Amino acid sequence: MNYKIAVIDGDGIGPEVCAAAIESLRAVGKKYKHDFLFEHVLMGGRAIDEYGVPLPKETVNVCKKSQSVLLGAVGGPKWDALPGHLRPEAGLLGIRKALGLYANIRPASLLNALKETCPLRTDIRDGGIDIIVVRELTGGIYFGRRNTLQKAINENTYAYDTEKYSVKEIRRIAEKAYAVAEKRKKKIISVDKANVLDSSRLWRKTVHEMNKDFPDIEVTDMLVDNAAMQLVKNPSQFDVILTSNMFGDILSDEAAMITGSIGILASASLGKTGLGLYEPIHGSAPDIAGQNIANPIAAILSAAMMLRMSFDLDREAAALEKAVNCVLEKNMRTADIKEKDSKVLGCKEMGEAIADAVLFA
Repeated sequence: MNYKIAVIDGDGIGPEVCAAAIESLRAVGKKYKHDFLFEHVLMGGRAIDEYGVPLPKETVNVCKKSQSVLLGAVGGPKWDALPGHLRPEAGLLGIRKALGLYANIRPASLLNALKETCPLRTDIRDGGIDIIVVRELTGGIYFGRRNTLQKAINENTYAYDTEKYSVKEIRRIAEKAYAVAEKRKKKIISVDKANVLDSSRLWRKTVHEMNKDFPDIEVTDMLVDNAAMQLVKNPSQFDVILTSNMFGDILSDEAAMITGSIGILASASLGKTGLGLYEPIHGSAPDIAGQNIANPIAAILSAAMMLRMSFDLDREAAALEKAVNCVLEKNMRTADIKEKDSKVLGCKEMGEAIADAVLFA
């Protein structure tokens, strides 16, 4: 069967990790008789350099005609001086909005082979870390009204950003979290700032009103500052975290780091249809771009999420995830997760090792 995938390589290490993910998907295709068809398009800094905008219309059109989208990473200091609407990150916000991708699913699990890379105490990490953050993606403060009122920067200059959520937006992201929880431990911790923010009070009320439709799911609330502390103190208490755009952005990165490396964690951005955008949660890391030392595992595991969530290829997704674990169990590492006596591989070589593990497992 054919599957059409739009590839946004992005900036920095994005093209390198995407190439490794494509290599792994081709191995899956060869083993299980699928054809994955890739069409590369521009977004982010490279799109700015080529077209003057971070998200060209052609990119949106190609993505909409595809069955899924693979993204590397965007951004870098080269474009930091540009106004906000022309920066690479505006392309990321724009593509999510254009494709109707309102739910970001970010797993954070501590793999057995990488336990020593976890920065937490042994007694804490031994409790286990297996979390999924369900983050609202197209609302909240990142999309609210904003402005900087200035003629020249001085003590009277001020700026504002507006946090805004509707019941509809809250309900649809909560439905995603309930669906994820149904397949796991049937436990959701909803994270907000309801002691201060009106938007969080509406969030909390709406999430709990929905609980009557999911009576087998346990829902508890936690303030975001406490959640940040509890992720370090007792991460095993979390299973599914449901939260808003900004809080999810911060907490999912924290959850990533307590599992050992931001370089191994994947994410999926989903909407109402099967079309999803899959990307590693790390940045473009321009300081190591082109050196073949980036870690492609997060991009490869993002490809596994694509297989499962957009293409319903559960067997193939499991095979790719097993291949990653197999390589790590053999003590093969990229530089960011190396341990004593590890065999250190470059980005390209790690991708090839995982592809081989798919084919010959």
